[in-house]
Amino acid sequence: MIKIDHVTRAYGAFKALDDASLTIQKGEFFSLLGPSGCGKTTLLRMIGGFDNPTSGTIYLDGQAMNGIPANRRPTNMVFQSYAIFPHLNVAQNVAYGLKRLRLDAVEEKRRVEEALGQVSMAHLGKRGATELSGGQRQRVALARALVMRPKVLLLDEPLSALDKKLREQMQVELRKLQQAVGITFILVTHDQYEALAMSDRIAVMFSGNIAQVATPKDIYQRPVNRQVADFVGGMNFVAAEIVGEDSGTITVETTSFGRVKTEKPVQFVTKGKAATLGIRPERLRVLWDDATDKYEIAGKVVDRHYFGEITHLIVEVPGMEQPLSVSETNNFGADDIPVGAPIRLAYDPDALVALAD
Repeated sequence: MIKIDHVTRAYGAFKALDDASLTIQKGEFFSLLGPSGCGKTTLLRMIGGFDNPTSGTIYLDGQAMNGIPANRRPTNMVFQSYAIFPHLNVAQNVAYGLKRLRLDAVEEKRRVEEALGQVSMAHLGKRGATELSGGQRQRVALARALVMRPKVLLLDEPLSALDKKLREQMQVELRKLQQAVGITFILVTHDQYEALAMSDRIAVMFSGNIAQVATPKDIYQRPVNRQVADFVGGMNFVAAEIVGEDSGTITVETTSFGRVKTEKPVQFVTKGKAATLGIRPERLRVLWDDATDKYEIAGKVVDRHYFGEITHLIVEVPGMEQPLSVSETNNFGADDIPVGAPIRLAYDPDALVALAD
C-alpha cells in the first residue's frame, strides 16, 4: 500500500528525515515510534501530502505522490487536537468533508450514519460538539476521517490528550475498528506500550533514521541495538567479553551471569572483544526460601518501587556497574522484601540478548 523510497526531508543543514525506506502493507496497522524530534510526524505529514520530501519518493497504492496535494491523495488524517468544529453538531462535523463531493442529501446522510456507527456513536449525531467528552471527540474525529473512505488513515498521536484509563480503552477500540474496516492505519506515537499493544508492525525511529522495523514481539524480545532496547520497555545491560563467535551466535563471559551463548543480531558489529547483553526485568525471578535454580545470581535489594500488581526491585549484584531492575508480581510477597535484604534471582540464559552498540 505504501512505499517510502530513500526519502529525506532537510531544513537547511538539518535533516528531519534521513534517507528513510520502508514498505507498509494493505490492511496493516503500522506504528511510527520514537522520541520527540525523531522524524515520525514529518514522515506522516509527507505521506498525507502536508509536506514534501527534499529527495526520494513516496508511493501510495503503486502511484508516486510527487506533486500530488493532500486533498487528492487516498489518505485522511486524525490530528492530535481532533480539530472538531465547535459550532457544528456531531453529524455536521462528520459530514463536513463530504460537502466537496456534492452528494445528494440521502447519500450524505447514509454515509454519515455509517461512519458514526463504525465508531459506536450512531445515537449522538445531534449532540453539540461542546457537549462531548474527550473520548467522544476522538471518535468524531475518526468518523470524520472514515466517512471519506480513505485507503490509508493517518493518526498523529490521537490518544495523547486522554487520561490513562480512557486511553487504554480507546487503544482497544481503535484496534478493533481498524480490523473491522480493513484499511491501512499508520499511527505516530512516542508511547512504546501503545505501539506494542496496537500494531502489526512498528518502525522505531531516532534522529531522522529508522533503527528497526519488526513485529511488536520482535522489537521487544529481539531489539537490534542498545538504543532500541533502552527505548522500548525496561532493560538491564550487562557488560561482557566475547570468547567465541560464529556466523549466527556469540559466546561471551560476564562477571555476573557467567558464560553465555546467545544469538548474534544481523547488525551486530564487534568492537574488539567488548559486548553488551540485555535482559528484561520480568525475565529475572526471585528465588524464595530454599528453592534453587541451575542459573541464579545473588545480590542485595537497594531500592524498591510498588506499582500495585507488581513491585520493581532494584538489586545490587557484585561485579555489575549498575544495579539490576527486577519486576516481580506481588502474589508471592515481593512487595514485602525490605531494602537491604539479600536476594537470589533465577534467569533463563535465552533471555540474555546480544545488542549492537
